[in-house]
Amino acid sequence: MKDGSDNSGSIPTNLRLLFVLEEMARIGVPVTPTELNQSLNLPKPTIHRLFSTLEQEGFIQREIDGRSYSPGARLRRMSTGILSSLRIRTARVAILTDLAEQVGETVNLALPDRDAMVYIDRVETKWPLRIQLPVGTRVPFYCTASGKMYLSTLNRRHLKSYLEATVFEARTPGTLVSADAVLEEVSRIRERGYSTDDSEFMEGMIAVAVPIYGSEGRLVSTLSFHAPASRLPLRDAEQHVEVLKGAASRLSVLIGGAGDEADDLTQED
Repeated sequence: MKDGSDNSGSIPTNLRLLFVLEEMARIGVPVTPTELNQSLNLPKPTIHRLFSTLEQEGFIQREIDGRSYSPGARLRRMSTGILSSLRIRTARVAILTDLAEQVGETVNLALPDRDAMVYIDRVETKWPLRIQLPVGTRVPFYCTASGKMYLSTLNRRHLKSYLEATVFEARTPGTLVSADAVLEEVSRIRERGYSTDDSEFMEGMIAVAVPIYGSEGRLVSTLSFHAPASRLPLRDAEQHVEVLKGAASRLSVLIGGAGDEADDLTQED
């Protein structure tokens, strides 16, 4: 289907909606019906009708430009459910448990949603002093290790749009509260390949995050650990980055991803 040939008659009618969703997931950024149809080659009225149906049912949603579309709430819930399926989760928890033992702190998996990172799994530290961020917690992009890791994978246009639309709240004295400060931090993250939170989201809490890549070489989720700064200063936490990256690579393979081979195109225009 990627060779540009006319295959409009080769896609069964009952599979066309699934093919649209699959192609949208492959592209990974907001897309117009015309752009997506370059690989499907369906009749123009058909592709617009499919998009209309998916939008009405909540599987995709229109972006602020009025032309392009991205995954909607129902599709995001579906993807989370798939990633949390029992067989995958059993292996995933084993990896997280091993990482928590090595690091000695609580480890987390988080997915990017429309306006926040959402924790989907975690393994708690054995220390009695814990920072409670349970599964389902939503945290901002700009002041968390996982969120800033995600921002670092956005291309310039989408990152600029996010920074222009965001109201930065000073959650702690260390929170980055300007677009320029976040942009500088994102540049550092891209250079070193991991992200940190130095008491920016919650005073007295540090965190380190790395990306988990999917089959197209794009970030699909993040792997992180957090701890009280009094127990684990950030400079000591950063010593665990390679262990964290190793676990992320194992998780990427588990979901059929690209391991540690990121696609640098996500940062291009």
